[in-house]
Amino acid sequence: MKKRNYIFTNKRHSEKAIMSTILGAISLAALGAVVFLTYRNNGEAAVGFGFTGILALVFSLVGIVLGILTVRDKNCYRLFPVLGTLLNLLALGSISLILYAGANL
Repeated sequence: MKKRNYIFTNKRHSEKAIMSTILGAISLAALGAVVFLTYRNNGEAAVGFGFTGILALVFSLVGIVLGILTVRDKNCYRLFPVLGTLLNLLALGSISLILYAGANL
């Protein structure tokens, strides 16, 4: 008979980490939609697109804070905190790149 090895743990997926990942995905999707719609409109961005960019900035900042707070927790799995932090950093970098490109025109 083969012996089975079981590992029992108290680790769980944190709700804050999952929220961080969701906020990062929403931020990236909103920024992608804004860039696509601005491209389809021949570079003319509506005022609502700017509001969407500001909202994506707020979402990514909140997501970074939630992700970093959860990464430091020892009783949680690491997938969602790291993924959420990376997605939000990518969204924040995209916003910075868009603002930099707009300032140089």
